[in-house]
Amino acid sequence: MKESNDVSDLDIKHIDPTLYNEDLAPLKPQDRNWGAFEIFNVWSNDIQSLFGYTLAASLFLTYGLNGWAVMAAIILAGVIVMFLVNLTGKPSVKYGIPFPVMVRASMGVRGANLPAMLRAIVGIFWYGVQTYFASTAVTLLITAFFGAGNGSTFLGLSGVAWVSFVIVWLFQIAIFWQGIERIKHFLNWAGPLVYVVMLVLMIIVWYQAGSELIPAIGTIFSGGSETSGSSIAAFMAIVGTMVAYFAAVVINFGDFTRFVKTERQMKLGNLLGLPLNVAFFSFIALIITAGTLVLFGEALTNPADIVERVDSLPLTIVAALTFFAATVGINLVANFIPPAYDLANLFPSKISFKMGGLITAVIAFFVGALWLSVISQIGVPGFVNALGAIVAPFYGIIVVDYYLIKRQHLNMQELFSSAPGSAYYYVNGWNTRALIAFGVAALFSLSTVLVPALSSLGGYGWLIGAGLGGLFYYGLMRQFKATPVYAEQ
Repeated sequence: MKESNDVSDLDIKHIDPTLYNEDLAPLKPQDRNWGAFEIFNVWSNDIQSLFGYTLAASLFLTYGLNGWAVMAAIILAGVIVMFLVNLTGKPSVKYGIPFPVMVRASMGVRGANLPAMLRAIVGIFWYGVQTYFASTAVTLLITAFFGAGNGSTFLGLSGVAWVSFVIVWLFQIAIFWQGIERIKHFLNWAGPLVYVVMLVLMIIVWYQAGSELIPAIGTIFSGGSETSGSSIAAFMAIVGTMVAYFAAVVINFGDFTRFVKTERQMKLGNLLGLPLNVAFFSFIALIITAGTLVLFGEALTNPADIVERVDSLPLTIVAALTFFAATVGINLVANFIPPAYDLANLFPSKISFKMGGLITAVIAFFVGALWLSVISQIGVPGFVNALGAIVAPFYGIIVVDYYLIKRQHLNMQELFSSAPGSAYYYVNGWNTRALIAFGVAALFSLSTVLVPALSSLGGYGWLIGAGLGGLFYYGLMRQFKATPVYAEQ
C-alpha cells in the first residue's frame, strides 16, 4: 500500500525557531529501534518501582474489599490503561513526534504549551517522589554496611537518607545526559531483574511464615462486611486509582512510541506490560504483604521496610540495588523524558532536551526532599488522584481531535508553523474551544478529589475528566470535522 503524503514527508521544510528543534522534530522510521520488549519494560518498571509496589499493596488493605475483588479491579485497570495508551500511542508511531508536538493539533501551536507545562509539573512532582523512594533503597544498602548514623534528622530524613537522596539524584542526571539509548539499555535489564528479586523475596517470606501464610492471605481475601453497593463503589475506586497512577504516562505515551517501529509492536508491548504484568506483580505483592502480617504482626507495604526486617545481608544488598534500578528506570522514562520535551517545547531555540531535563531535576530535588515531611501527609491515593485529575481532560481532547476531528491525518509542516491562517494556528496560536473544554472538564474532575461533597466519586477523577474533556471538545469542534484544512494537504 502506498504511504500517504503526510507520513512520507517528515522533513520540516520551513524552520520556525519558536516551534522547532532537533529533539522535537519527527523521527523517521529508519531511525527508530524500540520494539515490544522496550514498551513492556516501560510498564514493568513503572509498576515495579517502590512507589508502585506500595500503592498495589496498600489497595489490598485500604478499602476493606475481598482480595479477589481487589485483584480483579487491578487487572481491569490494566486492561483499561492498555486500551487508552493504544489510542494515544498510535499517532506518534505514525508520525514520530513527541506529545507536546502532537497536542498542537488540538490546542494550537501556542496553546500546546498549556498541557505541556501542566504535564511537566506532574512529571516533575513524580520525579521528585520517585527519587525519594529510590533513595530509600540506597539508604538500606548504606545502613547495612555502615550503620544508621547518630539518628538526627532534617525534614524527616536522617544524614544517611540525605546522602542517599543526593546520590540517586546525581546518578539519574548522569544516565539521562548520555541519551535515550543508554536509558533504554538501563530499562531493559532493570525490568526483568526486579521480577527475579521480588520472587526471591516472596519465597523467603513464604518460607519464614510457614503454615500461617495461607490463613493470613485468607484474612485479606475475606474482606470486610461491606454491603453490595459499597463494595461496587470500592471496586470502582480501586480501578480509578490504578488508572490515575498511570495517567501521566497515558497522556504523553507518544514520547515513547515515537521510538517504536510498528503499531503491532506497541500493542504487543502494552498487552504484556499492562494487564498481564500488573496481575502477576499484584499477586506477588499480596503474598508478601500477607507474609509480613504473619512475621511482623503488621502488614508492611514498602519493600525496603520488608527487606530491612528480613535478616539477610545478601538479600538486602541485591534487593536494594534492584529496587533502586527499577525505580530509577521508570523515573528516567516516565518522569524525566516528558518534562524535558515539554520544557523544550516552551522555548525550542533556548531549551534543548538535555537542558529541559536539567531544569526538571533541579525543581524535583525540592519536591523529593519535602515528600516525607509535607507532601506525603495528604495520603498516597489522594495525591495520585489529584495530580491525575488535573491533566485528565487533555486525554479526551487529544483522542477525540485525532480520531474524530482530524480523521487520523496531521500535516507535519503545519504543526511546526506559526503563520496566521495555518491549520493549527486557530486564534493567535490558541484553540479557544479546546481551552473551554479543558477548563470545564478539569473543574469537574478536580472537584471529585478536593470537594468533600463529591468524595463518593472516589478515584474516578481521571476517568471523569478524560471523558468530559473529550465530550465537551467534540461538542465545540464537531462542525470542523470535515473541514479540508485539517486533513492531509
